[in-house]
Amino acid sequence: MTTHSTLAAGELSPADALKREVARAALAEVVPGEIIGVGTGSTVNFFIEALGEKPGLVSAAVSSSLASTARLQALGIEVLDLNEVVAQGRRLPVYVDGADEINPALQMIKGGGAALTREKIVAAACERFVCIVDQSKVVQVLGRFALPVEVIPMARASIEKRLRGLGGEPRWREAVVTDNGNHILDVSGLHITDAAAMETAINQWPGVVAVGLFALEGADLALVGSSSGVTRLTK
Repeated sequence: MTTHSTLAAGELSPADALKREVARAALAEVVPGEIIGVGTGSTVNFFIEALGEKPGLVSAAVSSSLASTARLQALGIEVLDLNEVVAQGRRLPVYVDGADEINPALQMIKGGGAALTREKIVAAACERFVCIVDQSKVVQVLGRFALPVEVIPMARASIEKRLRGLGGEPRWREAVVTDNGNHILDVSGLHITDAAAMETAINQWPGVVAVGLFALEGADLALVGSSSGVTRLTK
């Protein structure tokens, strides 16, 4: 006889419990009273929830997606336009985001939530990148998770052809249009031993908006949640 366990109302699955634990640990990396850069995804949603439980911890946020912006605003956290923050010379000490994969060099694959371009923009504007993940996202070599590439719609087929030339198998994420109005190609079958070189090469192809490799500018700190607690990984 097969038995099925069910979660009580409000109870988190083991995977979500790890995400919440590591998200809450990231609060210690926040600079009180300053603007926080906030990413996108299921683990970041728990971080946003934790921020909402600490009124006044941050003065405001800069968000990488419309979805995260809505969550922040719903909790009473002001969301600022990045252009205005930079033009005013205001500090962005920390960016907090998740990853689909991260290696020991703190290089990442990101973009499962289709926000990779805005995530790169906000991350680059911040002084430190704190990556929050559960243990399942830590890999020795990137590529097990299909690599997202955001492309201008008219260039999709030509970029698919070039990605096949790298040995990958691209698939158009047809149901998704990014916040920028573009398409996502998910590239499986890659074994990425030189992530920085691949990021540089793909970024130069006409029609590519951004590739989901965060290798040239990876994370500064990774907080990794596991059944034994949260581990800090640095370069």
